[in-house]
Amino acid sequence: MSDEGLMKSAIFLMTLGEEEAAEVFKFLGPKEVQKLGTAMAQLGSIKRDQMEEVMQDFLVMASERTSLGGGADDYIRNVLNKALGSDKAASVIDRILQGGDTSGIEGLKWMDAGSVADLIKNEHPQIIATILVHLDRDQASEILTHFVERLRNDVVLRIATLEGIQPSALRELNDVLRKLLSGTSNLKKSAMGGVRATAEILNYVGTANETSIIASVRDYDPELAQQIQDEMFVFENLLDMEDRSIQLLLREVQSESLITALKGTSEELREKIFKNMSQRAAEMLRDDLEAKGPVRVSEVEAEQKEILKVVRKLADEGQIVISGKGEESFV
Repeated sequence: MSDEGLMKSAIFLMTLGEEEAAEVFKFLGPKEVQKLGTAMAQLGSIKRDQMEEVMQDFLVMASERTSLGGGADDYIRNVLNKALGSDKAASVIDRILQGGDTSGIEGLKWMDAGSVADLIKNEHPQIIATILVHLDRDQASEILTHFVERLRNDVVLRIATLEGIQPSALRELNDVLRKLLSGTSNLKKSAMGGVRATAEILNYVGTANETSIIASVRDYDPELAQQIQDEMFVFENLLDMEDRSIQLLLREVQSESLITALKGTSEELREKIFKNMSQRAAEMLRDDLEAKGPVRVSEVEAEQKEILKVVRKLADEGQIVISGKGEESFV
């Protein structure tokens, strides 16, 4: 949700009244509630023209909605039961619908990381890994920081090698958590682990913990550790780097390598690169990009990986800062 959309939503809820606004909040997730609550608290006085504009926008959006899609779960269940019979339909429904009671796992999202860590730290590491991949990546990362190093490393390794979760196993896990927690809403059963999930979680972990975790995974499987590192900072993430860091990086990269790497990037990233070069160098790079013919995707990816190795080297040396870490760095 954009800042403008968040502010409009806050204004709209303030105009609804307490009971109606409370009903809306019941359908929102933890982060949405926190963001909207903060926005509402910061509103101050609302001008009449602001309120009228928000209400008008809402009426326009509401008028564009239809009844199609309402009660879709019931419709799908009925159709599949009629088509396949109740026995065959049951397994299909379990795979394609989000239904089922997962209130125990969902309830963890409303708790602070320390409390969740205390609750699950004595469970088997495989159980902990299964729980964490169902939570938001930043929350999962913060929970990891509350574990002792040995458990943290073990859990991350299991997340990286987790290929999927059977619905029946997820239900059993939820039954255990539900005895301790209460909550509502559904949770997508398709969430699973793997290299990408591990990398996304580690992107929020501080450098010291990241180094320890990666080293532990490398002892177990060097190739897996490299795959995780490759996923942790992709080429498009250069957009998040400070201009000074981009300038330092460009000094270390050959022009031909940069041209090939940029062939497969967004216009936004290209402009980021151009603005951190001299006007003459930027013009030459633009001309070279336009003049260069089609390039194989494999060649583009290879050059991007080489540049990312330079990024990692400069970051390890403390010369540049890679955004997205769970702690602040200064250079």
